Amino acid sequence: MSGSTQAWVAAGVRAAIGAHTQAQDAGRTDDVVALYTPDGVLQVPGIDPVEGHDALRDAFKGWAPARPQLHLVTNTVITSWTEDEATAVSDVAFLQRGESGWAVQVVGRYDDTLRRHDTTWRFQRRTTTYQA
Repeated sequence: MSGSTQAWVAAGVRAAIGAHTQAQDAGRTDDVVALYTPDGVLQVPGIDPVEGHDALRDAFKGWAPARPQLHLVTNTVITSWTEDEATAVSDVAFLQRGESGWAVQVVGRYDDTLRRHDTTWRFQRRTTTYQA
């Protein structure tokens, strides 16, 4: 899109990040996978990189919530952008609800690279790191 502004890019990137979070927490695997480019890569500590729609679908099916969960993603900063690619960093806290209520399971950071396809932004790469 000619004449893209940083605000337009930031809004698109934040919308993709929010859609990913909502779909993942609801267990909507196909919706999560659709947010990645066909060759998209997910890197999570402790496992080999997950690459491509088929592998992403298998991974997210395996992570489908068995009980209520929330990924609280905040402090998203767009670190670089062009009309067709953007990088962003976000903080994340992962919570699950158990018998005694909600509890934080993991705190970490997302480093995302997204590419624009028509008018939507899709994940090319998401790298997750955990904070000690």
